[in-house]
Amino acid sequence: MNQEPWLQHRSLSLPLADAELDADLALPAGASGIVLFAHGSGSSRFSPRNRMVADYLNHLGLATLLLDLLTEDEHRIDMLSREFRFDIALLTRRLLAAIDHLRHDDELRQLPIGLFGASTGAAAALKAAAERASDVAAVVSRGGRTDLAGTALQQVKAPTLLIVGEWDDTVLALNRESARQLQGPQRLEVVPGASHLFEEPGKLEVVAELAGSWLLTHLQAQPK
Repeated sequence: MNQEPWLQHRSLSLPLADAELDADLALPAGASGIVLFAHGSGSSRFSPRNRMVADYLNHLGLATLLLDLLTEDEHRIDMLSREFRFDIALLTRRLLAAIDHLRHDDELRQLPIGLFGASTGAAAALKAAAERASDVAAVVSRGGRTDLAGTALQQVKAPTLLIVGEWDDTVLALNRESARQLQGPQRLEVVPGASHLFEEPGKLEVVAELAGSWLLTHLQAQPK
């Protein structure tokens, strides 16, 4: 039972061309935008890290959609073979379909869209932002494999925030290079004393605060 009358929770099933994906929608009263979470390597909509960030965004008045980009069968295969988590083309197609689904939803279609991508999901978020420039108003990457977005980086128009832990050496180097390729408004935030998953005390809260500030600024600036 929902104990927060200002926040509406709903489970969704998104029928796409090649799959039916499960998603969890959290919709605050008077939401000023909606953020789609693109989960990364081996993760799902139940990721405790992304759920913590989503909860923070809900309290800022942003709706969130946590969705699985893989079906249950694909997820089981991926846990053994890791073959789907790096299929950026597949993840991007699924994310694009979810964006299109929102644009045809009578209740949600007017909300400006932000994307929050983690690990390989960040590459899908950036590619989707490049392909849906008129729909995506802002992007946030948490520890993202932004390099896997390839040449799409140069086509991203949406304001983009890259968040990386100070101790995540390889991903930090990749994000520095991605920041040089992005042509639109962008910022790279390095969280001191944080590793790839931001597991150190208080570091995930820093991620949430940075993401929240960025998304609020750029989604509220968009006409509904």
